[in-house]
Amino acid sequence: MAHTDEEHARSHSHAHSHSHRAFDNDDDALAAIEEHHTHMLHRVTALSDALIAAVAGGDGGTAYDEHATLVAWCEDELIPHAVAEEGPLYGPARDTPEGRLLVEGMLLDHQTIIGLVEELRPAEGARAAALGLVITRAFALHLRKENELLFPYIARNPDISLAEAVAGLEEVVGQ
Repeated sequence: MAHTDEEHARSHSHAHSHSHRAFDNDDDALAAIEEHHTHMLHRVTALSDALIAAVAGGDGGTAYDEHATLVAWCEDELIPHAVAEEGPLYGPARDTPEGRLLVEGMLLDHQTIIGLVEELRPAEGARAAALGLVITRAFALHLRKENELLFPYIARNPDISLAEAVAGLEEVVGQ
């Protein structure tokens, strides 16, 4: 099903918000990150599924539109989210002996996902559908590592404040 310009704008509106969200504690920050991650994963899954369905159904026009919508979401939401995490959020954990290798792995995930988006841009048909699915699965694995390993480590570390690290990062926590 093709997405209208209004749906596209609505799905991207939070990335352009200028309000800054602050958290009282790391648990609240972690909950907001996990909620935002869940929303993002549902969205990329829906976009990828729509592209796969259009390609499988042989509807070239709809496939073209769904591909464009998925690419736009990746450019407007996914990549800014990854980039926003790398500095203030990943930096403090990277500076600890226990967190360094985990953060290095997360950064490799970002490079891989961004590379997949680069491949998706010119892709068509079954290749585009396959890349959409791969992006979705790679992102899901990355989120699981963040939610279950990295962010709990940061939240437990008395020398790092997850709440301070994500303050004002709408790309990471949503609105």
